[in-house]
Amino acid sequence: MAHQAGGQRPAPRPAPQTPEAQAYLEDYATVLEAVSFPSLVVDHRWDVLLTNSAFRTLFRQVGPHPTAMPDDNFLRFVLFHPDAATVLGDHESSWCLPMLAHFAQTAERYGHDHGLQAIRRDIAQDPIMEAAYRHGLPHWLRVVGEQAAEHDGAVRPLHHPDPRWGTTDCRIVAETTGTLKELGCTRLTLVLREARRAPARPRRPRRAVSHLRVVPAAD
Repeated sequence: MAHQAGGQRPAPRPAPQTPEAQAYLEDYATVLEAVSFPSLVVDHRWDVLLTNSAFRTLFRQVGPHPTAMPDDNFLRFVLFHPDAATVLGDHESSWCLPMLAHFAQTAERYGHDHGLQAIRRDIAQDPIMEAAYRHGLPHWLRVVGEQAAEHDGAVRPLHHPDPRWGTTDCRIVAETTGTLKELGCTRLTLVLREARRAPARPRRPRRAVSHLRVVPAAD
């Protein structure tokens, strides 16, 4: 998937429409920084408006990418960055498929959004991801249930570069204040758990070719 991730850099994210909104986000960044767990604020396109130091530490070993950096657009990072699996454990089943499911719901709601349309085009450029999106994803949702597209409360595996955390799990906590909701934004915090005591599985290597093996293509 990674080598198909877009032909041009996404358009710049729009700035908050009012000075009051900008001031709120500046103060909210201070709140975010006080949180010890990785935390970010995203809009409905998964464009990242704010991150804290813990988030940047989690992804500090991720290599450069023109369109899919984790602090630029988190959805693009999950789907298209070749290093995503080195941080996001069980990358395909625990991260890719839930994100694809959430994207499908959002794209249906905001059908004319140019940013979402660009992501949809990038999915279509990859034959295997396109087959998963069009055919495998509906099958997966029938098996696991529509709630799999929800992020709040989900527990997902991570590979943290800090050995004090190592291979562990995180619970995603999604929160939206009144002002963030007006801005179309959500805060996500990855609440890390104690490092697993059982022997950790080897990390997945960087992805060099397209795949979504967990979801079969249409018969």
